[in-house]
Parts: sequence; structure tokens; C-alpha cells
Amino acid sequence: MIKLGVVDFDTSHVVEFTKRFNHKDIAEDQWVDGAQVVIGCAGESKLSPERIPGYKKTMQDLGVPLVDKPEDMIGKVDGMLIESVEGGVHYDRAKPFLEAGLPCFVDKPFTCSVADAKKLLALSEEKKAPMFSSSSLRYTPDLVQFMKDDKRGKVLGALAYGPAKLSDNNDRNPGLYHYGIHPVEVLYTVMGPGCQRLTCTHEKDVDFVTGQWKDGRVAGVRGIRPDSGYGFVAFTDKGVKHVSLDMKYGYRELLKKVVEFFEKKKAPVEIAETVEIMAFIEAALKSGNNHGSGEKVAV
Repeated sequence: MIKLGVVDFDTSHVVEFTKRFNHKDIAEDQWVDGAQVVIGCAGESKLSPERIPGYKKTMQDLGVPLVDKPEDMIGKVDGMLIESVEGGVHYDRAKPFLEAGLPCFVDKPFTCSVADAKKLLALSEEKKAPMFSSSSLRYTPDLVQFMKDDKRGKVLGALAYGPAKLSDNNDRNPGLYHYGIHPVEVLYTVMGPGCQRLTCTHEKDVDFVTGQWKDGRVAGVRGIRPDSGYGFVAFTDKGVKHVSLDMKYGYRELLKKVVEFFEKKKAPVEIAETVEIMAFIEAALKSGNNHGSGEKVAV
């Protein structure tokens, strides 16, 4: 059984992931085998500090021992879940564990800049401590089924959509780094990496991004405010298909991949693609703040 530690209790993922791994207070069809959360640290938060006391109590009720300092978990776990809701602190949170050689799952958003993403990647490679980061949307059964369907045809373009609530503090998780990361991850799952340039229209109720891929394909993301469902339209050489994404088993399927990652010490999604996703969002933020200017997706 893989022993996992979890740090920063300012997101519901801390509780939801623990319930599934530890088979507690959740339906059996949501259980994930192969790993358990054996220790945690409530940490701190500058984005959502009000969430920590409630989630801390729930983790205690679930029987997870807690420590005061993240470093106190080193030596007691096989891997770490870096769970801060704020991507901008993930480098600092993951650093002591990567330096100790521990593999880390870094929750979304991986970072809030390409610079931080590259720093994390460099440290991971230097210490030979693998990392994995993904939105749960990537592993929703509907999307997985579409990607496995040999009859879908060659994907010529796509439009992904989903909620893109903005952070209450725009200096932390700005733009699509907050909730918009989910439809962006859907887009990259369907299209694959290779976006080189984009434009973004930013309005009160929407962020609309159009990207140009290196092979000439064009695809987009519609980040919607207020909330909507998740899904995508795929344009293929065999027709157009609309797929709505049901999130019921999203966490479960993601966590299966997390277990696989810790077992094999290899990320199911190449970190290079994750870095490009951060670059895509960074470019979209620049474009949206500059009246839809064309921006390079600079990795």
C-alpha cells in the first residue's frame, strides 16, 4: 500500500481524495485502491484561508494524523499530494519533498507562470523525483471513451467549454489559472500539445481563446461565467461530435492515475505538456488584458 501525505487544506480535494483513498464516508463505487492518505498538514493559505479550519476538522474526523510543519511528513510517506488551491505557491510547497526525492502529485493549477513551471521541472529532474499534474476532467469516462474510439476520425480542431470563475484575488490564480484550467485541460486532451500562438477575448461573462497549432489546426476554449457544464465539440475528418462530460467519477478516475503514477514513478501526462498548458494560460491572460492581442505560447 502506497503511503501518501497531503499538504494545504484550502481545497475540497483534500477531503474528497482522502475519502476515496481511505474508503471512508463515501459510496463504495468511488473507492480507489492502492494508496492511503496516512498523514497531513493543514498548512496555510492566502487565497482561501477560511476553508482550512473546516477541512482540518474533517480530516481529523477521517482519522488522518496531522503535523504542524510540512517537512515533518518526510520519512513517513512514499509520495506527496500538493493540494494548495493556489498554483503560485506550488513550487515552495513541493520543493522540500522533491529535494527529499519524493514523487509529487501537484494539483491544478500546476503553477501560475511558465517560470515557476520550469523551476519545478528543473528541480524534479535534478532530484530524480517525478511529478504529475492534471485536472480530473482529463479522465472523465466520456472523454476517455472519445479518445479511445477508433471510429472518431482524425481531430482537425476542437472547442472545449466549462466554468471559468475568476479568483477573488486576481493576483493569485489569475484568469484561466483558477477554474478555467479545467476546460483548457480538456482541449489539450483532445488536441494534444503544439499550440504556438493564440488570442483571447476577455469579458465579464466569458474568456474565449483561439489557438493555432504548429500543424495548422485551430482550436479554442470558452471559459464561461456564471457556471456551466463541461464538454467539447470535436471537428474530425469523419464529422462533428459534441461530448458532454459527466463529473460523477472524475475524481475516482484521476486518483486511479495518481496511484499508477506513484507505482510506476512516471507521469501519465508528460510534464512538458503540463508546462505548455501553463504557457497557454499565461499567453491567454496577456492577450485578454491587451484587447485580444496575438500572443506566442512561449514554453
